[in-house]
Amino acid sequence: MSGPMSLEPGGAEHDTLALRLATPRPPRRRPRWALDDATLAIRLPGQGPDEEAVSTLAAELADAIGPAVHPYEVAALLESEGLSASVIKERYGHPNLFSLATALYERVPRTFPEPPPAPDPWRPDTLRCLLRGVLFALPALAHLLTAPLWPLTRYAPVLIVAGIASWAWGQALGHRAHLRLVTGRREASGTLLTGSLLGAAVATALALVPGPDGVALAVAAGQSLYLAAAGVLLVLARERLLLAALSPLVAGAAALPWWEPGPLVRTGLPLLALLATLAAAGHALRQGRTGPPAPHAPRTPVRASLPYGLFGLAAAVLVVLTGRQQPYAVIALTLSMGPAEWLLYRYRGWSVAALRTSATPGAFLLRSAGVLTGCIGAYLLLLLPAALLTGADPATPLLLAATLWTALLLQAFGVAWPPALICLAAAGTAGAVTALDLPPTPAVLPAVCAAAALGLAVCALRLLGRPAPHA
Repeated sequence: MSGPMSLEPGGAEHDTLALRLATPRPPRRRPRWALDDATLAIRLPGQGPDEEAVSTLAAELADAIGPAVHPYEVAALLESEGLSASVIKERYGHPNLFSLATALYERVPRTFPEPPPAPDPWRPDTLRCLLRGVLFALPALAHLLTAPLWPLTRYAPVLIVAGIASWAWGQALGHRAHLRLVTGRREASGTLLTGSLLGAAVATALALVPGPDGVALAVAAGQSLYLAAAGVLLVLARERLLLAALSPLVAGAAALPWWEPGPLVRTGLPLLALLATLAAAGHALRQGRTGPPAPHAPRTPVRASLPYGLFGLAAAVLVVLTGRQQPYAVIALTLSMGPAEWLLYRYRGWSVAALRTSATPGAFLLRSAGVLTGCIGAYLLLLLPAALLTGADPATPLLLAATLWTALLLQAFGVAWPPALICLAAAGTAGAVTALDLPPTPAVLPAVCAAAALGLAVCALRLLGRPAPHA
């Protein structure tokens, strides 16, 4: 007999007798609440729950009950353990499942274990970041190869104007193309094709401002076409294809210490690299245009990319002004763009980790300040040896590096206008003082870069020191 049996009339008719088999066959998986010995349990109706049995069950299931936030979770756990209504009444003295679950929930203290560490969604591709830094600097080998063929000082203004225009246009076009990539690769390729051709034409036309000259115009057109094509490949993540296209420059520059190539080779290798880059960009765009069009693709207004273009203009002016005083420091700064991009990813990953370990907004603000300081400090420590090797004062390139990195950080979070306006103010002040030869000309560049870096750091801490941008 497995259930309660009524006694004879005239006795204690409300008492119950529960009989269990003496030698039950053990189930394949015995519940933890099962008894090891044959038992005979007699329970009077007014006796209430068996506190000892409930305490034993609570100790057995403490690890599973502790994280529960409501007795209903404990009830579901008991059901999964196989406790029937009759067992709950006979063994533990509770009228139903929810009564026992509530008792267990109240006995076991709450424990909320930390969740397992989630994978870092912002883990950077180290090799790709380093490769991009190298690709930013490799085009300078073209000037090294062609330097003996034409006076650089004569055509420098033409190249500077065309380079500044290409840099500003490329920043705006890159932002717009990345927005279109969300819609589809076909739409992004169409934007890149139209925008890169128009940007190269605008940069070449502006190169005529310093003075019309056939050779200068040809060199400016080649530079503008290369920057447009390289920008296409970088936006489409075709870095290796761009590296292959620049291999003639690398081979020619590597042979210069032991071999004089002559005018034909010195001219041919940069031209070959330019043609290879244009062909690679055309191939990448053609592949992107083969995909199906996105239905109802939204159109992003052009004004959304305006602050990115203005930042590119300001950054180009600051770099040019630095290059007038310390040209080799600019090369080191260009190479450091790869580690700078790596640190941008690391900032986002470390900020997410800080958010997970912070219990209050104030604690996250402190951790966010530490992450920001650590990233900027690591970037400057990486750049310091290269700046010292140039033999110039490292203050200017380091402050400029801090300014550019913090501005790029804000842009990575969609904050575009503050870095654009701060960098424009710095570039305008330094450019005006330099052009008009006002005092203090040598010290104005580090001063404006220091002010811009400080303003951008405060802006970053104020905007990114809150949990919302990282959630």
